[in-house]
Amino acid sequence: MSRRVVRQSKFRHVFGQAAKADQSYEDIRVSKVTWDSSFCAVNPKFLAIIVEAGGGGAFIVLPLAKTGRVDKNYPLVTGHTAPVLDIDWCPHNDNVIASASDDTTVMVWQIPDYTPMRNITEPIITLEGHSKRVGILCWHPTARNVLLSAGGDNVIIIWNVGTGEVLLSLDDMHPDVIHSVCWNSNGSLLATTCKDKTLRIIDPRKGQVVAERARPHEGARPLRAVFTADGKLLSTGFSRMSERQLALWDPNNFEEPVALQEMDTSNGVLLPFYDPDSSIVYLCGKGDSSIRYFEITDEPPFVHYLNTFSSKEPQRGMGFMPKRGLEVNKCEIARFYKLHERKCEPIIMTVPRKSDLFQDDLYPDTPGPEPALEADEWLSGQDAEPVLISLRDGYIPPKHRELRVTKRNILDVRPPSGPRRSQSASDAPLSQQHTLETLLEEIKALREQVQAQEQRITALENMLCELVDGTD
Repeated sequence: MSRRVVRQSKFRHVFGQAAKADQSYEDIRVSKVTWDSSFCAVNPKFLAIIVEAGGGGAFIVLPLAKTGRVDKNYPLVTGHTAPVLDIDWCPHNDNVIASASDDTTVMVWQIPDYTPMRNITEPIITLEGHSKRVGILCWHPTARNVLLSAGGDNVIIIWNVGTGEVLLSLDDMHPDVIHSVCWNSNGSLLATTCKDKTLRIIDPRKGQVVAERARPHEGARPLRAVFTADGKLLSTGFSRMSERQLALWDPNNFEEPVALQEMDTSNGVLLPFYDPDSSIVYLCGKGDSSIRYFEITDEPPFVHYLNTFSSKEPQRGMGFMPKRGLEVNKCEIARFYKLHERKCEPIIMTVPRKSDLFQDDLYPDTPGPEPALEADEWLSGQDAEPVLISLRDGYIPPKHRELRVTKRNILDVRPPSGPRRSQSASDAPLSQQHTLETLLEEIKALREQVQAQEQRITALENMLCELVDGTD
């Protein structure tokens, strides 16, 4: 009698669990803009969420530890004159975030480690080059200060944020609106999906399409695509009968998918979040109340369904924590930040293990915060894999001030007061000057707090004197 053999995998029993209520972020007015981006970005230090704001676009940045109810007067990052559509943290500086807006601009912001007293309104730099709304942002995985933006003008622009210059502009490759853009692991290629139902692989420095596949999914709804660790592509889309699909493609043979998984019938676009360390892809649909996850392997059927995390509330968006921000002593292999209408709830994916020791097989070396290349080196044709770090002793994010001293580029410079202007590398003062400015700013903020406390003490002393006079 034949016996069924169960596939061996250390991720077969991965389970999801919502964090306790006191670990959520309450009273956040999540944006209601109709746009298929995640509306949330997270790194080991901060959580950023696009929020509703009158008179322009804004997002809120919270330290990860600031859980619970968020004060309605908590400072926002404001500066755009129209709704913010996408935000993305820099992988090489945990205090730098980029935002894209309906106002056609991209802004790059430096977030202080201390809680600001008022709204942050001045970006480090404003990148102006698109003629229509900018809806997609994606930092280069290995080159310092290289940022990609894609707009409603069907143009992809690759910027050197350190100088404010356009490195590359890809303006004749997409005949219609771009739905998604993704770098491969070393940043040498791009995968894009477009309203014309074509999946393209682009070499941005040569300015040419390396491979393309028309209608990888037959349905009319938008496609998404991400690179896997070994250079294959994962795409999500819809069948002709509106069934949601996940497909695995080999770019060397685009005729047929390596594997195709059909799921349910729903309108929500599936956002794929791929973890190259575990080779697991998590699918989160806007308006869904579940997260499906699959393991990608080298053996048939290549895409293996693992499980589904389900909850009661639908998700408005989703943030995905980089591997270096996870708690390795709890065997946590992924953490999501699920946006509800008025709150953000962490969801933790865990491999059940009894041992508290570091699990080497779950945590291979992972990309760290150091870039492997400078922007000019990448533009000249060099490629480099990400600089890896070990998580054996956990990851401690570096202090903001330390980063300022060692990084000598425009990201570490506060913009001068006065009207916003385009900046170049020659405008950047020395790191020492910047440290002095930051210290002065902190001292000023502390003085304002002390002054408020002194006024409060004086008022209390006056009340005490009045009480004493009354008893006499």
